[in-house]
Amino acid sequence: MRRLSQRKALTLVRELDAFPKVSESHVETSASGGTVSLIAFGAMALLAFFEFFVYRDTWMKYEYEVDKDYSSKLRINIDITAAMKCQHVGADILDLAETMITSNGLQYEPVIFDLTPQQRMWQRTLLLIQNRLREEHALQEVLYKSLLKGGPTALPPREYASIEPLNACRVHGHVYVNKVAGNLHVTVGKPIHHPQGHAHIAAFVSHDTYNFSHRIDHLSFGEEIPGIINPLDGTEKITYNHNQMFQYFITVVPTRLNTYKISADTHQFSVTERERVINHAAGSHGVSGIFIKYDTSSLMVTVSEQHMPLWQFLVRLCGIIGGMLHGLVGLFFDVICCRLKLGVYRREEVQLHNEMNNLNNHQTSLLAEAVPQE
Repeated sequence: MRRLSQRKALTLVRELDAFPKVSESHVETSASGGTVSLIAFGAMALLAFFEFFVYRDTWMKYEYEVDKDYSSKLRINIDITAAMKCQHVGADILDLAETMITSNGLQYEPVIFDLTPQQRMWQRTLLLIQNRLREEHALQEVLYKSLLKGGPTALPPREYASIEPLNACRVHGHVYVNKVAGNLHVTVGKPIHHPQGHAHIAAFVSHDTYNFSHRIDHLSFGEEIPGIINPLDGTEKITYNHNQMFQYFITVVPTRLNTYKISADTHQFSVTERERVINHAAGSHGVSGIFIKYDTSSLMVTVSEQHMPLWQFLVRLCGIIGGMLHGLVGLFFDVICCRLKLGVYRREEVQLHNEMNNLNNHQTSLLAEAVPQE
């Protein structure tokens, strides 16, 4: 009964096979067929190997929504060097609501404007990366995914003390402003605030000392994240005119960054530049200095790092090596089934042998009885 039930089960499973196969008696093996099989197996193994690297890779997903956080403060990180002495320049911020943000959070440090060879090499490398980022925007995703891996993005300090005079002023630090449009400016004279507005005391500064050649080593908005390169980092402007005005128009976009290495609320920004000479006689009015006018966007961008799910990787992997797996599984079942069949045949052979022995013994006993006794 057990043997009959096993045969019925095997017959039922065999009937469920939806893939018709050619009988082995009709298949002829050849060297060319074996070569094609080896090439096919090698190609499947290579594709499966590359598929594993695709599974390990990640990509950045961008989502957009309205920025509902309008009450928080916006942090501005500043590191600008102007080619004037610190007692002659002042920096402050005036926003759209006529609120003056004093430079209490900023430090004035006398420095040498010219860079050392090591610093100049750093700046050239940074400018080269900036040019590549403008041409290939996909490199920004590489920077997002490689946060904290590379070296520092700040200007390296001088490797030795110099005897040159300190002819420039480095304005660096951070300030918190309202999330409205504003104007960060570095110009002649220290800023003062009065009920009618604000002004810079420039009367005691000689016009011949005006020189707003400058270098922006770092300018960012929001939380400062190591490894991120901002559009104005490494920018250097040289002028030989005492009445030069430099203007930067910036649009700041709130950005929420979620990667496998860091989660932070920061800001991206785009910038356009303009510079002109102040000449009141020609109708070009204004004040000499560096003016950074910024405005915040109403949209917020969420940048999240995505990874292929495990189930999707397994499905893609089965699609590549499914035929090979099918052959291996079929071979495994053929071996198991052959062993089962051999076991059945052996049991039947032993049973038949026993029956033949019993029959021979029975026949021998009958012949012994049929012989007459004398």
